[in-house]
Amino acid sequence: MDAPAPSLAETEEVTNRRDRLLASLTLIAGVGLVIALPFALKAGAEFFLPVTAALVIAVALVPILEWLERRRIPAPIASLICVVGFLGVANIVLAAIIVPAVQFFRLLPERIGRIQMNLKPLLEFYTSIEKYVDKTAMRLAAGSAKNVADAAQATAVPPRSLVELVAMSAPSVFIHIFFGTLIVYFFLSGWTRLRRQTITSRASFDGALATARVIQDVVDDTSSYLGTITVINLALGLVIAVALWIMGMPYPLMWGGIVALLNYVPYFGPIVAAMLLGLGGLMVFADPGVALVPALIMIGAHLLEANVITPLVVGHRLTINPIMILISISFWGWVWGTPGALLAVPLLIILQTVLGAAGKPDIAGFLFEHGTLDQRRQRSAAGPQAPR
Repeated sequence: MDAPAPSLAETEEVTNRRDRLLASLTLIAGVGLVIALPFALKAGAEFFLPVTAALVIAVALVPILEWLERRRIPAPIASLICVVGFLGVANIVLAAIIVPAVQFFRLLPERIGRIQMNLKPLLEFYTSIEKYVDKTAMRLAAGSAKNVADAAQATAVPPRSLVELVAMSAPSVFIHIFFGTLIVYFFLSGWTRLRRQTITSRASFDGALATARVIQDVVDDTSSYLGTITVINLALGLVIAVALWIMGMPYPLMWGGIVALLNYVPYFGPIVAAMLLGLGGLMVFADPGVALVPALIMIGAHLLEANVITPLVVGHRLTINPIMILISISFWGWVWGTPGALLAVPLLIILQTVLGAAGKPDIAGFLFEHGTLDQRRQRSAAGPQAPR
């Protein structure tokens, strides 16, 4: 005698249990991946960092590539133009910052006395509270002066270009730059073909349309953010450079470049820039009041840029939660240091764009309700409701 067929309720119960099991396994695997990924990225920084930086730069250069291709320039030549142009601009900008900075801060051992003299009122104030503070500060200053003096004696001739500086200090960095350059070139040269294959490989028209939209949103948002922020940072650096030139501070373009570069790191970068300008002012000017003016100029210009100009120019489309920015900077800064902090916001924009198009996982629904798979199945079973 045949066993009775399972009822609809029993079939649904078995299906729900299976979906719950699959969702649990997926959640466990996802949690394990999230926990292990940072340590893997940190341990493999020599590989993952140049690859990630190259991909972010390549995505930002895609609009220029597409503009060149619309002018009937072949993809390999257009990619070469983009790569050579980017490397030329980056070399000029960084060389304008690094080479004068090396020459300027080599004077630090000679200017320790002036810095101590400018900081003397502050040191006396702390001495009146606790006498040992002045002794500790003097010992630290003397130790720093000796270390900097030894480093200055070891470097007999300052580098004349960025390439010479990298080749002298860290040949591995030069290899990473070359490796990243190849990744940018091959990514750009195969971009059009890769995008076409990715879209046409979808099984449905809706899937192809969604894939095309995600790719375009990632390119548009990343390139728009980096392009807009680059223009804003260059304008901020130029304003700082002009103000310091009027004050008579040496190497104003170098300081403007430092400000523009550090301003790519939200919140923390401007603070470091103000501290460096304060140190530079103490090295140059004898009057403590005048020495702090460069840092005050930086703070005032940054407040104007961050609260008025950037929100007005960037708009609401690329507005990111400040908490997410801080978490991203802390995470990528811990994983990859300063380069990771520079890449934090572009990576956050890419992740935010992909999740916005693909949908965020309903972890809370899985934990406290019936799970995303069950909810999806219930909506599918219920079907479209008739309008009331």
